[in-house]
Amino acid sequence: GRARLSILPLVAGEGSAVAGVLPVASFGQRRLWLLSQLEGGSAAYNVPMVVRCEGSLDVGALEAALGDVVGRHAPLRTVFEAVDGEPRQRILSPDRARVTVERRRTDASRLDAELAELAGTVFDLGTDLPLRAAVLVTDDGATTLSLVLHHIATDGLSHAAFFGDLERAYAARVAGAAVSVLEAPAVQYADYAVWQRRALGSAEDAGSVLGGELGFWREALRGLPQEHGLGLDRPRPAVASHRGGQVRLELGEGLFARVVEFARVEGCTPFMVVHAGLVAALSRLGAGADLAIGSPVAGRADEALAELVGFFVNTLVLRTDSAGDPTFRELLGRVRSADLDAFAHQEAPFDLVLESVNPARTLARHPLFQICLTLETGGAPELALHGLPTARVRTVAGGSAKFDLEFFLRSDDGNTLEATVLFAADLFDEVTVRRMGDVLGRVLSQVVEEPEVRLSRLETLSAGERELLTGAWAGSAAEVGDLSLVERFEAQVAEHPERTALVDGERAVSYAELNASANRLARHLRSHGLGRGDLAGVLLERGADFATAVVAVVKTGAGYTLLDPDFPDERLRSAATDAGITHLVTT
Repeated sequence: GRARLSILPLVAGEGSAVAGVLPVASFGQRRLWLLSQLEGGSAAYNVPMVVRCEGSLDVGALEAALGDVVGRHAPLRTVFEAVDGEPRQRILSPDRARVTVERRRTDASRLDAELAELAGTVFDLGTDLPLRAAVLVTDDGATTLSLVLHHIATDGLSHAAFFGDLERAYAARVAGAAVSVLEAPAVQYADYAVWQRRALGSAEDAGSVLGGELGFWREALRGLPQEHGLGLDRPRPAVASHRGGQVRLELGEGLFARVVEFARVEGCTPFMVVHAGLVAALSRLGAGADLAIGSPVAGRADEALAELVGFFVNTLVLRTDSAGDPTFRELLGRVRSADLDAFAHQEAPFDLVLESVNPARTLARHPLFQICLTLETGGAPELALHGLPTARVRTVAGGSAKFDLEFFLRSDDGNTLEATVLFAADLFDEVTVRRMGDVLGRVLSQVVEEPEVRLSRLETLSAGERELLTGAWAGSAAEVGDLSLVERFEAQVAEHPERTALVDGERAVSYAELNASANRLARHLRSHGLGRGDLAGVLLERGADFATAVVAVVKTGAGYTLLDPDFPDERLRSAATDAGITHLVTT
């Protein structure tokens, strides 16, 4: 069960500190601190935001207002130091936590590059404030505000409090206020860190909230595959570089409205529909039938925490079994059940779940899951600074990736569903990830209209891709000039039977030998029903047998599609189904 203790009577006013003792870090802060120690200079947990300002921005007032916000929210003026190997919060006084707004002039053509540079600048958690600000003015007079926070001091639900306080403080400073107008919150983040540990209890105590939840997670994640089975564009390196890329795409106008209605009819949430859709799409692309996807939850168990800026979010591991070619409705039922169980045990911090489950660790991949999903609704954050038009707060790519794939889905209008997919550049090319996003959009569009469709029948190819796969990329016995391909090959055999047709290692195969082998195989394939109008999959390593198989298939009058033996089984099945393969030639 979930911890339901109220934070206010437990710790309000005590500041979580004993004289001379630094406050403990929260479990979430501890994990990010440990990652920073392990990985060194990485910007993977930077949270970069950009605001285009129309009008005259008072940079002095902005600097003072940011100082006011930092003064109100202690995580923004917290650095960390190790005490007996564990991180402790050193909360700086507001007068020691001065925010300086960097001023830059740049060419409009250089703006995006400079914003990316700011977004990718690494924080030293032991010395740096976890907030940086810069105002960039381009040669055409446009003003852009860059804000980069470290995730150790913020999360998605912090944005409303941060920007709301910044608006109030800026308005007061523009009006001439000499001191901050922001009142101190009822509780501080350090109070939360103490409350979290007291409320959860000990991991060793099976009767505590934490002990019970860790028991659930050990069982739920027992036997989990170490990584997904998606095909990679490049081999996974021994140590992940965290270099990242990003693609943005619209999954379909009106799609989110249909997802919401479908969820209502099915008795689940829109997130569950999207989650099941992602599982279905990735399983068709070869991810495997036992797939874990990480997803964040708010982690603010008490309403007193709603007005705070800080790192409260927790990450759940959502495991789904898609084996047995279920219908989408059946898959959604599995997702709903598994997600509800996970949400009911969301108090256990991810780093303690990780320690309890204790999977094999490696610097090559994120443990327990490598794919993450977030769904947000209700509109993007906005900033309305006094005297300036309201502006949308945008995220900016910082060139880093925490996971193999991170799907951010959002609908600002309740109608259109948009996706931003961050990806590990070590593993994937942009074109591969864009196709994954397109497949997700097609799958969601199909399943909300046809919930009884089986996963094997989901449409993953666009019309153009299907034409390529079964047309231009498929071999055929179509005529070339006056002679068919088979006739041209056999003419070459008759004219030069002893010439070498191919070399396989140290073995040279003549045209006569290749033709004889292909004829034997073609007769065998015809006896199993392969003929004109069929499509055969060729699943062989490159070599003499591969060439024999291709020639034999063409001799039957059928077409062929090449399949990569290095693909995972799930991806091979998906490719075979998509192409409409009727026969498979393999060893």
